[in-house]
Amino acid sequence: MKSKKLRTLTALAVVLIITIGFFTTSGIGTLSAPGISDISILCPLGALTTMLASKLLVPRAVISLVIMVVLIIVFARAFCGWVCPVPLVQKLRTAFARNPKAKKAQDAETDSAAKAAPLTAEEKAALSTACSSDCDTSACSSCAKKRGQALDSRHFVLGGALLSTAIFGFPVFCLICPIGLTFGLIALVIALFTEGDVTWSLILVPVILAVELFVFRKWCHQLCPLSALMSLIAKLNRTFKPTIDDAKCLETSKGTTCGACGRACTEGIDPRHPQLSEADWSECTKCRDCVDACPTKAISMPLLAKKAAEGKTKAADFQ
Repeated sequence: MKSKKLRTLTALAVVLIITIGFFTTSGIGTLSAPGISDISILCPLGALTTMLASKLLVPRAVISLVIMVVLIIVFARAFCGWVCPVPLVQKLRTAFARNPKAKKAQDAETDSAAKAAPLTAEEKAALSTACSSDCDTSACSSCAKKRGQALDSRHFVLGGALLSTAIFGFPVFCLICPIGLTFGLIALVIALFTEGDVTWSLILVPVILAVELFVFRKWCHQLCPLSALMSLIAKLNRTFKPTIDDAKCLETSKGTTCGACGRACTEGIDPRHPQLSEADWSECTKCRDCVDACPTKAISMPLLAKKAAEGKTKAADFQ
């Protein structure tokens, strides 16, 4: 099964489990505060805003933050790719895209033409040089421009969310968080059909959610403060990074242009040419699209890549 379908099924399963929890009142919470009965944790942003609002080190928030930091260090932004319901809801926008078959045919034609072409000068230069993880980003323009390497709009939204919480004394962003609103809407619909509960929230919640996900189409890449927070922590991530086998890769073994892995990445990361990427490795959601897209199966995502394996190049080392 392709990773894209598996991610969709995983996100759907999470939504289904939480929805069943609403019906059965089992107390499993939501993604903003998952748990079992009286034992639950908060999302990292929720934990931070809870302590800012109360101006206290709340034990539950501290424990939640530690757990979430550890998970992000190990899995980076895998939550965004595999669990978050926002991409799932956004699929409704692309479900009605015009001529999907024509687009697939065009992509296939582009891929075919790319494989037959020799490497460009830029690609050859990217293969022969590397930008280390501890480089001075002010001196390296290819790094400084990447989303996630330097501060971007998401980080300013994150700062605004934290500042507004400190000023008003409650987590302001939680009122408009699309993750919370998604499950809030599910709860409202359930209440409507089971108890006949009709409130203005039935209109307000879907309107806010639609504006965030359909009007601000780049929500995840440009506005999401949770994404920004996770990308900051994910700079410490060293596991499950795409590893390229040079003996199989078309560009290193055949000297022909491919670029399929870079085109497949929705985050703008090019595993073969990280210097040419639009985003830093801290933005990786472990979606495995690059693994699936590689025509020669040259990419894998081991727990820890071998540093000096002959014939292999760890793509993350070129950040």
